[in-house]
Amino acid sequence: MDNCFHYLWGGGYVIDAAKRGYIAYTNCTSSLAEVVPFGGKSPTLGTNPHSWGLPTQDAIGFPICVDWATSTCAMGRVQQLKREGKQLPPMAAVDTDGNPTQDPGEVAALLPFGAHKGYGLSLINELFGAYIGGSLPTHRGRSLPSEGEKSSTSFFFQIIHPEAIKAGNFAMGRNQAENVKAVIENILGPGNENAILPGQLEAEAATRSEQAGGLIFSDAELAELNELASQLNMPSLNTKSLLAQ
Repeated sequence: MDNCFHYLWGGGYVIDAAKRGYIAYTNCTSSLAEVVPFGGKSPTLGTNPHSWGLPTQDAIGFPICVDWATSTCAMGRVQQLKREGKQLPPMAAVDTDGNPTQDPGEVAALLPFGAHKGYGLSLINELFGAYIGGSLPTHRGRSLPSEGEKSSTSFFFQIIHPEAIKAGNFAMGRNQAENVKAVIENILGPGNENAILPGQLEAEAATRSEQAGGLIFSDAELAELNELASQLNMPSLNTKSLLAQ
């Protein structure tokens, strides 16, 4: 997809596809260049996420969702830590002088996770976008790019039916679904009983939201929503009435 803007959450797309029985993958070019390439000083990459969803609900009760930004953390996480008065992990971001910082209030740009590894994964998104027809990274999200240049993002979506990749040679007479379950159980075997699977926390959060009858917000998030409402001359949320409900 081309000529797009905000991607929202890639994990949501692949989880939905996985619930329908598909293996799903998506990536995008982010709407702003906020990440410094490995060995560089200037942000010319997006946070450029990758998301995989796998239909494992029959095996474990929920789809596995592997969803990550190619920066050490997403800018949304920086904003969250700033709201909560917490520090960033080391080597996640730089200040305006290009020096590493853990203060979310001083962040000017982000760093790729795993140094050259995260940089390579981010570059994949940029090149997928380039093949689709996407804009130059430093022009994205800008209201006034150079004349003739685009400022939009590009999205890539792919789904695979599990049957399409089945070789049919499963051990011990297992079928495909049984083999998936056996592999997961093997990974979480002795010594790994307390390990979590990607997508597990999201599945638990979705269950809590369903039980609450809506989305659950922290006090800090509600305060920021009211700050935005004030800037837009809109009425504030009555947090006491929300808590009473």
